[in-house]
Amino acid sequence: MIERRMVTNALAALLSAATSLPVGRGVLPASPANATAYYVLTSLDSTLSGAPYADMNEDLSLVIQVTSVSAPDKTRPGSAGSLEQAEGLADKARTAFLARNPTTGQWTNPLAVSGVRCMCRELETEPGAMNDPADGIISYVQRFRFDLTPA
Repeated sequence: MIERRMVTNALAALLSAATSLPVGRGVLPASPANATAYYVLTSLDSTLSGAPYADMNEDLSLVIQVTSVSAPDKTRPGSAGSLEQAEGLADKARTAFLARNPTTGQWTNPLAVSGVRCMCRELETEPGAMNDPADGIISYVQRFRFDLTPA
């Protein structure tokens, strides 16, 4: 059986490594004290399929929400996050999860989960910016689906 927690941890590590930005799992990341940009990764829907009831080798389809956050610079009073930065963060997240090597067709950033192979990665929905541009913090929401099978 594929452990959802292990996949979520691997996705958070992949996003952090690919973007060099802090990533929190369902909450603010541990190190955004001085960060003006970060991600919040939230595990949403999942479904199991593919194997008989007695077989523990089901495939897992998992939806992850990535909230890209553009925040004020705490060292500059009066600063605010920007839609430009939030959209740029969303572009980086999309690239981190979906980019492929044009020669091999392999994912640019492998998903490192022992005993699991990723069959499909896709952008499921992208509601976009969720705040009024006059707010101090701007967020941008994307949901990605990952289809996994035991390796």
